[in-house]
Amino acid sequence: MAGPQLTADEALAAWLEHLAHERRLSPRTLEAYGHIGRLYLAFLQQHRGGPLGLSGLGEVTAAEVRAHLAARRSGDRPLGARSIGQTLSAIRTFHAFLDRRLQTPAAQLALVRGPRPRPSLPRPVSEDQARGLLHEPTADPEAEAWEAARDRAILTLLYGCGLRISEGLSLTRADAPLPETLRITGKGGKTRLVPVLPAVREAVDAYFALQPFPLEPADALFRARRGGPLGPRQVQAAVQRLRGRLGLPASVTPHALRHSFATHLLGAGADLRSIQQLLGHASLSTTQKYTAVDAARLLDAYAAAHPRP
Repeated sequence: MAGPQLTADEALAAWLEHLAHERRLSPRTLEAYGHIGRLYLAFLQQHRGGPLGLSGLGEVTAAEVRAHLAARRSGDRPLGARSIGQTLSAIRTFHAFLDRRLQTPAAQLALVRGPRPRPSLPRPVSEDQARGLLHEPTADPEAEAWEAARDRAILTLLYGCGLRISEGLSLTRADAPLPETLRITGKGGKTRLVPVLPAVREAVDAYFALQPFPLEPADALFRARRGGPLGPRQVQAAVQRLRGRLGLPASVTPHALRHSFATHLLGAGADLRSIQQLLGHASLSTTQKYTAVDAARLLDAYAAAHPRP
């Protein structure tokens, strides 16, 4: 069937066929794109008061697309800014297919701008929660002593030095016993120096004294149960078990310990530039997110403590 003779529904079906067989998207992604496309066409047909053809899709206006997005942001199940952005992205992809494959461009679509999603704030754990996480591994009577010491060591390292999981797991046998300052290579191959607190050094030393495997200098320091290198998923699973025993929320993750390192330092009076250097952030604006977290904690404390009139 020639392109201009297609209906809007047939054009949508052709796009989904393209995504399935040429782009090989997953069934779940195809289902999401199909849902977005059907709602979009239904809105346009209702807005124009009748069936829609391929040529009509080429005449879509920026006002119509904005009106559709506004409708998706209201009603019984309103979409948030991030979902609206994904909806607009899918609509753009659909029209790009119409332009490229069916010679039906929609010039006004370029005038539509999606909402800026509000950047999410880091979700640190409290100091009491952090202490509980660090001590709970060795309180489990069923855990192997060396594995309990390992879990405590890696979590103490993440919290005490503000490391990412990948950075903590990158330590080798040659790094033990830990020096007073660690040289860490982070994102983008950037190297930074991180001071090691005595509590971190003691926790890692205790694990190393108990771990049962012979290690060469270049071998990963933290080992899994069968002797291979410990992986990020195993650390995440360990934290999941610990927070279940302690009754902590799902927001308590290994990476949350890094956020907590920064937030607790800021609350204790450390300056942003020093925290930026310790975390290895390329931009100070990334580190500035923690000021919002600290301010939110102060407001919560004020609201809880201030006498009501």
